Amino acid sequence: MKILILGLGVIGTTYAYLFQKAGAETEHFIRESKRTECPETISVRLLDGRKNPRGQELRDSYTVHMAQRESTYDLILVSVPGGRLKEAVDTLNENRLNGPILVFSGIWEDRRYVDTVMAGRKYLLGYPVAGGQIEWQKAELNSVLFGHVMLEREEKAAIDGYAGLISLFDQAEIKTECPFDMLEWIWLHMAINAGVIANAAAIGDIRDSAAAAGKLMDNPSALNRTIRTIRECTKVAAARGADLRNYADELAFYKFPAGLGGMLMKHMFRTNQLTRRIMELHANRDDLLYVCRSVYHSGRELGVSMPLFEKDYADLEKKLVQTKDL
Repeated sequence: MKILILGLGVIGTTYAYLFQKAGAETEHFIRESKRTECPETISVRLLDGRKNPRGQELRDSYTVHMAQRESTYDLILVSVPGGRLKEAVDTLNENRLNGPILVFSGIWEDRRYVDTVMAGRKYLLGYPVAGGQIEWQKAELNSVLFGHVMLEREEKAAIDGYAGLISLFDQAEIKTECPFDMLEWIWLHMAINAGVIANAAAIGDIRDSAAAAGKLMDNPSALNRTIRTIRECTKVAAARGADLRNYADELAFYKFPAGLGGMLMKHMFRTNQLTRRIMELHANRDDLLYVCRSVYHSGRELGVSMPLFEKDYADLEKKLVQTKDL
């Protein structure tokens, strides 16, 4: 299978590495202005959760192959920060890069918006269960990988060759899970993340997201409040049309009494190295802010009661002004 990855970011490169190891041909489309900066080989450090739920440290290397304009692929993987899907698809169109698109990004907009952006291109939605950091200058990828990805159901996927995509993940030893509705699941995931991000920012330094995450994960009282904030944020997803009854498994943890849930979360972060490290490595501040702002503004527009989240969000915006990060 011939696969194009748009850019050379953490998510795209992590899965490209897995696909390449599984025998697929991978290429990255890099803007002309950045091609001279792009490393030819990347050192890979991966906490791999595919076979060991505690994670297995893996060190390897990944060879970067450049894509050329006017090329056709069996699959195009698009993973971009929130709010930049249209820019990504425009890049593919302008450079005549053809093939079905797998979107591995947070999307807060509705399905009509996505269809409009795609403008007839074959695509399906998914969500990566991985994260980390990549440094071009050092040519290093430091990533965390769980053993599954989220993928749109076949009957809702607007692509041909769905079975081939499942086979690709099978060959890479990645399981696929299909929620009731992929876009609603993404909304719900973003809502949960907004509650976590806002609470981490409330007790930590927003200039150091890793330290803020670590402080949150070790504080059962703050985690107690995080659970209550998450409950507020998930109501925003419901107000936008997501039927939360279809995601009972995803929300079960947040049904516990907040005090008990906070203790359980602290235990999980202490014993589950995969979850802890992915929290510490997620340092894309623009992406984190996009999640919080999307949930906050939708909640206000829809009249959702979210006093805890509103307070934390207001404090976050004040901190941004104080640190001149707006």
